[in-house]
Amino acid sequence: MENFSFKNPTDIRFGKDRIDSELRDVITSFGGNVLLVYGGQSVKRSGLYDRVLKALDGLNITELPGIEPNPKIDSVRKGQQLVKDNNIDVILAVGGGSVIDASKVIGSARYYEGDPWDLVLDSGKRMALKQLPLVDILTLSATGSEMNRGSVISNPETHQKFGTGGPNTPAVSFLDPSLTFTVPTRQTAAGSMDIMSHLIEQYFDRSINNDVSKGLIEGLMRSVIKWAPVAIKEPDNYDARANLMWNATMALNGIVGLGDVNNWTVHPMEHELSAYYDITHGVGLGILTPRWLKAVQKDSSTHELLARFAKNVWGITVSDENEAGSEAIKQTYDWISSLGFEMTLPEVGIKDETNFDAMAESAVTTGDLSRNGYIKLTPDDVKAIYRDSMTTENL
Repeated sequence: MENFSFKNPTDIRFGKDRIDSELRDVITSFGGNVLLVYGGQSVKRSGLYDRVLKALDGLNITELPGIEPNPKIDSVRKGQQLVKDNNIDVILAVGGGSVIDASKVIGSARYYEGDPWDLVLDSGKRMALKQLPLVDILTLSATGSEMNRGSVISNPETHQKFGTGGPNTPAVSFLDPSLTFTVPTRQTAAGSMDIMSHLIEQYFDRSINNDVSKGLIEGLMRSVIKWAPVAIKEPDNYDARANLMWNATMALNGIVGLGDVNNWTVHPMEHELSAYYDITHGVGLGILTPRWLKAVQKDSSTHELLARFAKNVWGITVSDENEAGSEAIKQTYDWISSLGFEMTLPEVGIKDETNFDAMAESAVTTGDLSRNGYIKLTPDDVKAIYRDSMTTENL
């Protein structure tokens, strides 16, 4: 197990009916000038918007609506102007990971005089700045942004989608599973895949004898496998929504990846798909993950961990490691497919290989995949995975 340091000060408020009684005190502890950030109309249709405004009655509220999935840098630019013009004390993000991601970078941009895209391209610039305190009310179980320092921001003009880290996690996160009852089936499915992908990316790692992390991840994966189909079938099942919500947070709050050594692979490859085609992130991950696992299996040094994955996650007891790995990959594909979204690139509108060369080159460069992936990948290797994702023939 590798050396590590860990500190996560986010105050988690998990459970039902806490917003109305606790939100105001949390917000006013930072000040009275609030930037309220949210996405589309769902927050208003659900009644959550009115609940928030009632709780914050009398405070100075500035609103930034319209944060899109795969949050765009233009929204961050608008937010930067608003926090400066209105002397904002605290940001309140109401929504899923996209809203929270954008809000974190806006919190840094408050103290930056240049274009906030600079802060995406170079996280070091953010780490040297202060960051406005962020409170969030989570409405979608997926990214884990509610308890980490990371954000992923897209720039459609340059076909770039990059992660950036800041100095602070959210100060307080309200996690009420009942707020996810109205999440559409497709978003629940894509969010569940995002959770699963975060776990898989951290599980397939070259760290030695890191049994604590591996065991935690195995348990979390079994939980996602169990509860995601229930949430899809029974949207108002509180236990299903609660398990998915806490699973999403635990998958990416830093704990289960402690002692790991590798960079991630599937996320850099998917970020290229989202950057060029603006597809749903979780769906892209669902398409790519089983194809990447097939590529992983070609390296015999991965067979032992694939066999552990087969046994401890899927309950496969085949003695031959390679055979066990193959069955685990099949079951992974079948589970993803059962969530109900598209499983090939043409189904999400990527009908040809026009951008594959550029995407593969960028994925390898930004993800350092040729040097520090679980298996080392060249641009040609990544392009082959994109090609495999055009059809189901090789699965």
